[in-house]
Amino acid sequence: MAELSELSFRVRTFLRAYPWRSIDPIPWSPLKKPLSESNVALVSTGGFVAPGQQPFSHSVKGGDFTFREIAGDADVRTLVDSHRSESFDHTGIRTDANLAFPLDRLRELEREGRIGRVNHRHWSFMGSITAPGRLIAQTAPAAAQQAVDDGVDAVLLVPV
Repeated sequence: MAELSELSFRVRTFLRAYPWRSIDPIPWSPLKKPLSESNVALVSTGGFVAPGQQPFSHSVKGGDFTFREIAGDADVRTLVDSHRSESFDHTGIRTDANLAFPLDRLRELEREGRIGRVNHRHWSFMGSITAPGRLIAQTAPAAAQQAVDDGVDAVLLVPV
């Protein structure tokens, strides 16, 4: 993570003035079965898209609140970083998308028997959404319903 002093004046000014939100209490659901028996999915705000998918839009005021489904058998090396934020160095996730979309690591956990199985689909959102109302009201519930429909027991959240 960058130090504030390493960021551009424009980004520092924005971050200092941004009305950060707090959620209290934090929603939580206890795991109902051991991880070794659980269907696990991945949700990242890395802004990744699979080949052929529309990149996240950089022109949506307040941030692109949509999501992209990433297939469970996707080749992580082919995922494209379309994250709009200039507040972090994208070099790492462009070199290895597993840093922000660790699908290969989930597959390793499945092979080792540490999780029951990797879900057949996962969800990629755009981070850096400054106006999250549509995300909270529309797209996050839609992705959550898909996870419920898939019988997902646990989700690995990867904020970027």
